[in-house]
Amino acid sequence: MTQFDAGAAELAEAHAVDVEAGRGLADVSLEPTQPVPMDAPVGLDELLPVLDVPVELAVEIGRTTMTIGETLSIGPGSIIALKRMTGEPVDLLVNGKRIARGEVIAIDEEFGFRVTEVESVEF
Repeated sequence: MTQFDAGAAELAEAHAVDVEAGRGLADVSLEPTQPVPMDAPVGLDELLPVLDVPVELAVEIGRTTMTIGETLSIGPGSIIALKRMTGEPVDLLVNGKRIARGEVIAIDEEFGFRVTEVESVEF
């Protein structure tokens, strides 16, 4: 008997439940849950369990479509035209979904992103 099995048996005995026969389960009362409205405000306390979940952030400056042949001909010095105008805001994506728009900035020798507009949340 594993430690888990021993713990389950001990728990079943403490609650007078015969696990193999399924007896004692009728003594458990379940209350229906109330649906949470989609527009209900979410507080920081409700988000605590997920605050450490990693997500992928990407800044997208543009996209284009090319054939496989055009893609294979890309080399040093190649220029790829993107479907976005110079000075137009770039998108900030979280797990592939746009959450904000902004502009690319240079700080010292590194690039950064300045948020200028935050998208509304839709579920």
